[in-house]
Amino acid sequence: MRSDQEIRTAFILASGPFTGGLLWDRVGERLREAGAEVHAATLTGTGGGAVPAGGADEREVGLETHIADMVRLIDAVTAPTVVLVGHDYAIHPVLGAAQRRVERVTRIVYLDSGLPQDGDLPLALVPDTDVHALLRERPDATVPAPAPDEWQRWGNTTGLSSADLERLSSLASPQPGRTLTEPLRLTGALSSVPTSGVLCTASGLTIEAVQQLVTSGMPQFQALAGPAVGFFELATGHWPMLSCPDELATTLLRAAAGEGHRLTPANNTPFQERPFLLDVPVAARERTGRLDLHLPDPADDDGPRPAILFVHGGPLPRDLVPDLRDWPLYVGHARLAASRGVVGAVVAHRLHSTSDYPTAAADVAEALGVLRADPRVDADRIALWVFSGGGLLLSDHLAAPQPWLRCVAANYPVLAPLAGWVGVDPRFAPAAVLPKAGRLPIVLTRVGLEAPDIAATVAAFVAAADECGAALELVDVPHAMHGFDVHDPTDETREAVQRALSAVLAHLRA
Repeated sequence: MRSDQEIRTAFILASGPFTGGLLWDRVGERLREAGAEVHAATLTGTGGGAVPAGGADEREVGLETHIADMVRLIDAVTAPTVVLVGHDYAIHPVLGAAQRRVERVTRIVYLDSGLPQDGDLPLALVPDTDVHALLRERPDATVPAPAPDEWQRWGNTTGLSSADLERLSSLASPQPGRTLTEPLRLTGALSSVPTSGVLCTASGLTIEAVQQLVTSGMPQFQALAGPAVGFFELATGHWPMLSCPDELATTLLRAAAGEGHRLTPANNTPFQERPFLLDVPVAARERTGRLDLHLPDPADDDGPRPAILFVHGGPLPRDLVPDLRDWPLYVGHARLAASRGVVGAVVAHRLHSTSDYPTAAADVAEALGVLRADPRVDADRIALWVFSGGGLLLSDHLAAPQPWLRCVAANYPVLAPLAGWVGVDPRFAPAAVLPKAGRLPIVLTRVGLEAPDIAATVAAFVAAADECGAALELVDVPHAMHGFDVHDPTDETREAVQRALSAVLAHLRA
């Protein structure tokens, strides 16, 4: 047994939701045996944590309450090195507290958690869609703790025995709703704090998959390839403190020592700065609210024009610079459309997390209304063209196609929620609603070098289209990757862009 004077590292372990410090008993024991100081958090109102006296009740307990709980734990540490471990929901109070005690925190460990950004609601990372419905109606409602057979609605239960699930429920308390509906506010103070990611691979996310996100060049993932960021994998489900406590403790000790797999940074221009693969003439552009219009040459005016609404992918962070409507990818497609005599429109919708699809769908619907109301647009000849994660937004338009919607198109789309995409409203299921689409033309550009998990969603959609006889036209680009219209300027990819546009224009002008 080491003396207090020899202890150099303290771990503060926080789990969530519903659970408290007792969940960490075996992990904490192993860390103490290795000479660490351990504080297992039991946050107010969860896992048996008491609600403060003085008239407060669970409805008044929110994310800020849990941040204050974590700050008190940090202040109680005597060791010089402080490692904060945030599992699932708890990464939110961990980050909120860390920025208030940034001088004390030497590492933050993301344990099978999301990567929340400033302004995000913890609810965005909740997979149980019933909880989303409850808290949208009553943000201060208390969320009941799961029964043993309900934990799979909150995460992958691989590695847990029936006794483990019983123990989870016995240690759980209802979760105060405001802990999930108050936004996390981040100031940027944590940018210099080293981090580690521990991925539980049975949940579907691997280091290889994260590397693909970094390689894509998308801005929100580039920090993951920093020199002070290390990654680990555990071949288990969402509760490794129960399914493999010894392995988790060893991993946390390695993380505290600065070990872990380093990702390779993207070695090219950031995605949002990459040029469009075709040289297209500049078109007059007008911006109204969330909508940009790229207009054909007025000298060729022959009355109201057909229009294509281009819908970006995601989820993407808030307040991106440059604005999505200024990315060469979307400007290029809209200008190309304008050069072919139709209005090219781009909408900046609010798909910031996987639970935001209803908000993004409302933004797209609003943009379509604004577009159709413009006197320069033929309101009865509209096409909708989606990209990447915007693919799920096709669902509403396939489920109830309008007569003015002459065609939908998709470039390298995601057509079903991917592993780790939690809180996606079940209505966003393009393959499931395909039988309702009738003969609505669908132009799908499919890439041969797609990520396997995305390719699987496309294959399932194509199979569903074959089964129900949907009017699907495929534009295959065998040697292209996701985002090829700014990644891969080749004869093959240039021809594919032109072929897809020609197909859409044919339906608009029919």
